[in-house]
Amino acid sequence: MGLTTGQKVIAVGCGWWGFRERAFATHLDSCAATGFRTLEIGIGDEFAATFPMNTDRQQAAEAMSKAAKAGIKLSFATAENDFSLADPQAHRRMLEHVLAVIDIARLFGVSHLRLFAGFTPAKEVTARRYEQVVDAFKVVNERCVEYGIAISVETHGKITWKGDVAHHENTISTDPHYLERLVRDLPPNIGFNYDPGNIKAVWPEESDCLVSIINERINYCHLKDWIARDGGWVAGAIGDGTLDYSSLLPKISFDGIYLIEYEPLDDVEEGIRRSLTYLEQLGYRINLK
Repeated sequence: MGLTTGQKVIAVGCGWWGFRERAFATHLDSCAATGFRTLEIGIGDEFAATFPMNTDRQQAAEAMSKAAKAGIKLSFATAENDFSLADPQAHRRMLEHVLAVIDIARLFGVSHLRLFAGFTPAKEVTARRYEQVVDAFKVVNERCVEYGIAISVETHGKITWKGDVAHHENTISTDPHYLERLVRDLPPNIGFNYDPGNIKAVWPEESDCLVSIINERINYCHLKDWIARDGGWVAGAIGDGTLDYSSLLPKISFDGIYLIEYEPLDDVEEGIRRSLTYLEQLGYRINLK
C-alpha cells in the first residue's frame, strides 16, 4: 500500500550524494544533528565521502561503530557503475568492480545496494548491449543473494553538463519501453531505486513520472527535484521545483524508508531541511528512521 496523506506518516532517511565531497565523519555528524537514523553510504574511489575499494573488515567495523554510537544505521549503499559500455574489456572490468563493491557492502551489512543500468542513450542501445546489461545484473545478483543484499536499479538518465546546468538524455532506466522490458527480464528479486526527479528531467510531461511501470518492484527511493534553467536542469530540494509530490507519493507502493537526496554541495543541510518542511506541508508526519 502506498503513502497517503491520511496516514500522515513517511519514513525518511538521509542520502549521501550532497555530501560527496565531505568525509564520512562529517556526513555522519550532519545526519545525526538533523535527527536521521538511516544513512546512505557510497562505495568506490570517486569521491571523498565514498569508502574506498581497499576498505577492509576492520575499517568497516569502525565506521559502523561510529554510526551505532550516533544511533544511525548504514542500510543503503551506492556504487558508480555502467553496464552498457560498448567495449567488452571495459565491461568486464566494470563487472569485476561491482563484484568487489558487493564484497565491501557485505562488510557493512547493508540491506540494499543501488546500481545503475548504464548511461548509454536508449536510442544507441543495441540488442547485444541490452542483453549485456541484463546478464551483468544476473551475475551480480547471485553474489548479492548469497550475502542477503537486495539490488536496486536507479532510474537515471545520461547527464551532460554545460556549466552548472544538467542536460538529461533518455537511457534504458528512464525509457518506458525499456523499463517494461527490464521488469520482465531481470530476476524478480531485483528492484528499482525510484528517483522521480530523474524521470521528470527526461519526461517533464509525464506527471506520474512513470511510476506505474515499476511500482511493484520499487525497493529504494530517492526524493529530489530538478528545476528548469537554460534549456536544462539544476538540482533542487523537493518543493523547489514543479514535481507534484502531493499527488505522486500516494501512488507509490513502496512503504520503506525514503531517502532525501539533495544534490547541491553548498547548502546541503538547508536543502534537506527544506525537503522535510515540504513533506510536512503536504500533511505528512516525518518519521526519521
